[in-house]
Amino acid sequence: MNNEAATQEIISQQEANGVSLAISNLTDFLPESWQPYWETVQSFPFLAFVLLVLLGYVVAKVALMVFTKSLTQITKRTKSDVDDQLISAIRKPFFLTIFFFFLGMAVKTIGLSDSVEGNLIRVLASILVFSWMMRGFKILHIFLGTLSLFKDRFEIVQPKTIPLFELVGKILLIGLGSYILLITWGINPTAWLASAGVIGIAVGFAAKDTLANLFSGFFIIADTPYKVGDFVNLDSGERGMVTHVGMRSTRLLTRDDIEITIPNNVIGNAKIINESGGQWEKSRIRIKVGAAYGSDAKKVCEVLMNVAASHDEVVKEPAARVRFRAFGASSLDFELLVWIEQPVLRGRISHELNLMVYDAFNQAGIEIPYAKQDIYIKEFPQKKS
Repeated sequence: MNNEAATQEIISQQEANGVSLAISNLTDFLPESWQPYWETVQSFPFLAFVLLVLLGYVVAKVALMVFTKSLTQITKRTKSDVDDQLISAIRKPFFLTIFFFFLGMAVKTIGLSDSVEGNLIRVLASILVFSWMMRGFKILHIFLGTLSLFKDRFEIVQPKTIPLFELVGKILLIGLGSYILLITWGINPTAWLASAGVIGIAVGFAAKDTLANLFSGFFIIADTPYKVGDFVNLDSGERGMVTHVGMRSTRLLTRDDIEITIPNNVIGNAKIINESGGQWEKSRIRIKVGAAYGSDAKKVCEVLMNVAASHDEVVKEPAARVRFRAFGASSLDFELLVWIEQPVLRGRISHELNLMVYDAFNQAGIEIPYAKQDIYIKEFPQKKS
């Protein structure tokens, strides 16, 4: 185990030295005529350090200005301000990337020991990785916010699903940044990845219900089988208006003014009848009524149509209709079908139509039969003398 640790330390030191050499070899970038002057400056380490820091700051500022101006000229042609937000988001890490490059070369000129020098360069690299990671969070937020505006193309990205996408994106960015930091500091990430996998499995088992509700909520929001304001019927018998669709649960407000909270994992696997779905929000009511045998069937249809036409809240389009459904045991079975504007009106309008049908049948002399039984006595028993 000690040998492995020593080997890892040697490899890490070599990597740090390699990075340092790659950063500090400024002579390779200078013209041959300037190299003697630079060698003279290097004889004064503090002066070389200050000059490189100032040079890095100036170069970074100039590069940032050129970068910003060039992209601004391109983004002027677009109507959206998203590209301007992206440019603003990456200005700081872009500047730090160039400035830290020169700062790393400046560190090399001081003449520190290899271990101290390597650690300083690693600190600079860590700050740079952290800066890009934080800006990555902002870029991710801008990107998801832009996609949510194009609901026709990206139906799965909506304002309610953005938090989940943002959470997953941040976890991935943190994971990538952590991996780069481990490599930068010469730490073998294999053991850390294995530990993270074990922890992930344990958390998955412990929070399986929460995760199931979370993913079910994500797919409900993405697939939109219902939305806030819809009237739905569940296969368990609940009926109500959807008042909230969250990542963990859905809430229904019943006609009794009782709010029901249903976990998304349950409602996601249930049969849902959306009364507000379809081509429009209008809903159809079926009024079943029976007429006695011997009644004029055509007159019954006419009376029912007049009832539908006389109710103010029965829509004209689609038009009401009457259907003669069957010959019942004791009645001719009819059905009045009308459309109303909203499913929430079903109960009250059904009540009013039933009253109107009863009054109309009484006025027209149409009998509404009821179940009855006739008992015939074939003969009375003989009295014993």
